[in-house]
Amino acid sequence: MLDVSDLTNEADYISAVKLAMAKAYAPYSSYPVGALVITEDGQTFAGCNVENASYPEGNCAEMAAIAAMVMAGHQRIQKIYIMSQDDQGATPCGGCRQRIREFSDNNTPVILCSPVGVQKRFVLAELLPHAFGPEFLS
Repeated sequence: MLDVSDLTNEADYISAVKLAMAKAYAPYSSYPVGALVITEDGQTFAGCNVENASYPEGNCAEMAAIAAMVMAGHQRIQKIYIMSQDDQGATPCGGCRQRIREFSDNNTPVILCSPVGVQKRFVLAELLPHAFGPEFLS
């Protein structure tokens, strides 16, 4: 199990998301991804992508990190780090952008990383403009 309980700064977050990426199961795409969700109270939850021979049935790293956060009783993402092996860092897929939005808002930082560190910083609204969120169902 990846212990991410004592992380306090960006260098720690980058190290943890790198470890998460290293645990990815990506035998079909050879494209490992790690994600690290930080909650409003500073707790951290990591996830990695897990592929499946029935290709669309795999799980994205962001989905795994969000699921771990929810399992621990949290429902709010303060920020999320995502790491791939790309030099520029990979942006989350459309489905994961919507999953992140479910537990955050337009101003939530999405930090894209490569193994050497942070490559780009966005707020969610830049990645998912005019997002549909739970507040529209009230």
